[in-house]
Amino acid sequence: MSYQALYRVWRPQRFQDIAGQKAITQTLRNALIQGKTSHAYLFTGPRGTGKTSGAKIFAKAINCHYLKDGEPCNECETCVAITQGQLNDVIEIDAASNNGVEEIRDIRDKAKYAPTIADYKIYIIDEVHMLSTGAFNALLKTLEEPPKNVVFILATTEPHKIPLTIISRTQRFDFKRISVRDICDRMIYILNQEKIGFEEEALPVIARAAEGGMRDALSILDQAISYGDSVVTIEHAMSVTGSLTQELMLAYFDAIVTRNTEKGLSLLQEILADGKDASRFVEDLILFSRDILVYQQAPQMSDLLDGATVDTGFKGLSETISANLLYQMITILNGTQNELRFTNHPDVYLEVATVKLTQLNPNPAASVVEPKAAAATPVEAAPDQGKMANLENELMQMKKQLQSIAANGGAQQPVKKAKRAATKATGNQFTPNTPAIYGVLKEATKENLNQLRDVWPDLLNMLSVTQRAMLKASTPVAASPNGLIVSFDYDILCQKATNDTELLAAVTEYLRRLVGYEPQMICVPAEQWPVIRGQYVQQLKGQPSVKKAPVQQSANPTGQAPQSTTQQQENGAADQKKRPAEADSSEWDSLEGIIPPTEEEDNTVVTEAMNLFGKTIVEVRND
Repeated sequence: MSYQALYRVWRPQRFQDIAGQKAITQTLRNALIQGKTSHAYLFTGPRGTGKTSGAKIFAKAINCHYLKDGEPCNECETCVAITQGQLNDVIEIDAASNNGVEEIRDIRDKAKYAPTIADYKIYIIDEVHMLSTGAFNALLKTLEEPPKNVVFILATTEPHKIPLTIISRTQRFDFKRISVRDICDRMIYILNQEKIGFEEEALPVIARAAEGGMRDALSILDQAISYGDSVVTIEHAMSVTGSLTQELMLAYFDAIVTRNTEKGLSLLQEILADGKDASRFVEDLILFSRDILVYQQAPQMSDLLDGATVDTGFKGLSETISANLLYQMITILNGTQNELRFTNHPDVYLEVATVKLTQLNPNPAASVVEPKAAAATPVEAAPDQGKMANLENELMQMKKQLQSIAANGGAQQPVKKAKRAATKATGNQFTPNTPAIYGVLKEATKENLNQLRDVWPDLLNMLSVTQRAMLKASTPVAASPNGLIVSFDYDILCQKATNDTELLAAVTEYLRRLVGYEPQMICVPAEQWPVIRGQYVQQLKGQPSVKKAPVQQSANPTGQAPQSTTQQQENGAADQKKRPAEADSSEWDSLEGIIPPTEEEDNTVVTEAMNLFGKTIVEVRND
């Protein structure tokens, strides 16, 4: 193969070629100049940061007879042989495939022999954390008392897996992630040497996608060069990395600021349709939010921005979006980023995050952040006065509600609260099938609900990955032999589950296998479930009692003696227990344990009054 990848062609051959690790390279060079090298080194850090390259450069430098300022000459016979991998005194071992005790014992035995050509015999053990416990024990004695003219260089990405007895016998150097600027400088040098045209705006996009690894950056750069026919442009870099342009980012943030959910979802679908990576999309949003915060606090330090361009749109957004809103956005995006790691259906979580972001309600008093308004004046106390007026109005409303409760005996409050919640639940939210829910509640039993809750984890394991992800944030809340009510944390998941006929059929079939009957699943959002349940309870409370007519002697077809008054009262009491419509009101508050009570039904305005005025002031009287 005539062509070689850029990261192979431009592998560092001197310490100064290692980007972003100046402290480490300077220390190693001074140690070589002063002749104070150690017998064992430990190089740790993320992938692609120069650990193995640094080990090979050190092996050349310690054996080079023409050392200059701690750098190998790369021209003598020893340096050339090490660069080409042909020197027997420099042994590179992959611990991932040579992790047994026998391999390490073989190294220990051969280390006793003097080097054949070079001055020092160098053992470079890559991914040393893969060694077994026995292999580490076999290596321990050699590291503690090494033979003369033998140097061990251990490299790993997971130093926490290495025994402390090994680490204590080495000099440890922690390679850090390479900054975006250092990666860009290295790429500019390589592109100029290769005589390849490029746009400087494209290089930070590639550097951010590399996540601190030079090898990854050069691999992405190789792809961008091939994509653009030996020219690297910003469009090519965006396409290869799956990143977003600043125009799309500004449009998405505009939808969040204006609380336009429809526009946000439309932009999201457009972004995903273009093949953008979901994780990269969330990462770009977090970094862009960070850039806005930095620019708001220190507009003169634009060099600290992580890829954002300070143009008219960026300045306008920084002046209209509040820092409080940015804090909330970053919190939501961080949670979404963690959820994306464990799902095969990322579009659902991105849609939920978009809905959340476009419905955020920033503090009205701080909705506009102007960088020049850092020094507040006494005139700005007007918003605080407005807050006080609003609080006084709320206190007056609470007092009126308490007086109304006292006048009516507190009986109508749950109904009013349920009506307000029902009104809030309407609008653009998902509308559940209320008649079907009432039908299930009419036949619901506590035994059916407990049985289905017990088998619910087994049911999720039987579903496909996509179906399981859809039901991940759901809980059975009521069940009967013919129906099952499932509460969803998110309206959008509830909508998707209701419209997914395959999912509904799969749930019914798998429940038949698990419990022996086929309940039909009905979906309801978690916010609306307490409202619907409360309405059903109030509906049952409001049913008129059905009283039996007195038993007449002529209406006794069996010819039996008429019952006494005492017997009639006992039979009436028994019938009273059988008829749900005539049950005591305290039993309906929990529906005899069939439907678990919710917090919204327990927390009345009295509780709110206690929180507002204090428990020592409010006196609760039960009429």
